[in-house]
Amino acid sequence: MPIIELEQVARRYETGAGTVAAIEGVDLRVDAGELVVVLGPSGSGKTTLLNLVGALDTATEGRVVVAGHDVTAASRRDLFRYRRETVSFVFQTFNLFPGLTALENVRFGADVAGRPDAVALARTTMEQVGLGDRLDHFPSMLSGGEQQRVGIARALATGNPVLLADEPTGELDFRTGVSILGLLREQAVAGATVLIVTHNREISRVADRVVELSGGHIVSDGPPAGGQLPVAELQW
Repeated sequence: MPIIELEQVARRYETGAGTVAAIEGVDLRVDAGELVVVLGPSGSGKTTLLNLVGALDTATEGRVVVAGHDVTAASRRDLFRYRRETVSFVFQTFNLFPGLTALENVRFGADVAGRPDAVALARTTMEQVGLGDRLDHFPSMLSGGEQQRVGIARALATGNPVLLADEPTGELDFRTGVSILGLLREQAVAGATVLIVTHNREISRVADRVVELSGGHIVSDGPPAGGQLPVAELQW
């Protein structure tokens, strides 16, 4: 059984100019342990798709089921538990708490997910993303790339089975970006399901599958063009 399943999903918005469809008629199935890249230019609907899977947005029609949870029919209480125990986000805009240190931001993710030894886990994940020497720094004291890595560490610290990453390398230099993609690849190998949204076609070559969006529709779904590459062989 797929861990993520979208059936004829649409998300439409009412604007002054009429109804605009961000995505329309989307069918998608993702198995546990898959690393899937959702590829497309700005405005193609890829972030909307990610937000629907993460229950940060609601489908206008269709059905979204993740790890047995029918997200489209869930109550507020069920959605809260779903976000706490099932999905973790790496946000393009970081979404860090400015009054918490880097370590405290990561610990927050572990605490919310109910992970034991949250402080030790937060330290470990900060070291994994290369920020072991930035534990006591506040977000305002970190570069954009460092803030992005704190956000990634926070998502990893939850240990949730579904990891959703919106342009996770967008603020990172090439070397750090490759390192982060390696961490995401390791999460999939360990059994997590990873969805990465990006406009960077080269990054898609690390995926098991590439789902390409255009104009709110899936236009292709299959292995990376040119074949899958080890993370260390990526170039962009």
